[in-house]
Order: sequence, then structure tokens, then C-alpha cells
Amino acid sequence: MKKRILVVEDQADIRKLIRTTLEFEYYEIYEASDAAEALEAVKRLHPQLLLLDIMMPGGMNGLELCRLIKSDPSLGSPQVVMLSALSSSQDIQAGINAGADAYLIKPFSPRQLIVYVDSLGSQFSETD
Repeated sequence: MKKRILVVEDQADIRKLIRTTLEFEYYEIYEASDAAEALEAVKRLHPQLLLLDIMMPGGMNGLELCRLIKSDPSLGSPQVVMLSALSSSQDIQAGINAGADAYLIKPFSPRQLIVYVDSLGSQFSETD
């Protein structure tokens, strides 16, 4: 069974890069361009993994969305990889404190992305 990944990123070109990188693996890729759209998609799809940008338009950023998803067991407890150009140790710690399982700094290579996703992939639940 293919694993569901939700890519939450406001920049369409980055969403396309991620989709192109991962669609050849064993994943179903879904996309959202902001936190509100992502929250609805999480409720509907119950993805096993979120690739989550921090800085997005709208009322909620990626850190807030991560906290919300991680604190609500009804949302399926997905793994979260924060994707951000924010690269200081404080930024990374903020992502981890929000509940992220990993933090990938932009710009990243497609190879780096595959390594991160594959390493978390072994933790995906088989029940969904």
C-alpha cells in the first residue's frame, strides 16, 4: 500500500520539485498551499507524513500547524518534516519543540529529501 504524503508549501515550484522527486517512490503525494488547506487535507486524508513549510501566508504558520496536528490524536499522528530556509539552531529547535520529527533546511537536494522521507518511512503505520 502506498503511503500518503502531504506537501504543505506556499511556493508552487517547490511543491512541484517535491512531487517530482517523490512520485517515483512508493508514495501518494498530495499538496496544500497554506495551513488552513493543509488542516482540511489532514482531516480528510490522514497522511502518514507531512512535509511542512514554516513560513506561509494566512493566519497560521507551519509551527502552529505542527503543534495542532501533533496534539490531536484524531488526526492520525503523522510524522512531520519541517522544510524551512530558517536555519539557525534556534529555528531548528523551535521546529523540534513544535513536534517535528525532522527538520530539513532549504535549499535541499532531491537526494536529501528522499533520505529524510525514507528514514521516516520505516516508522509509518501500516494500519491506514
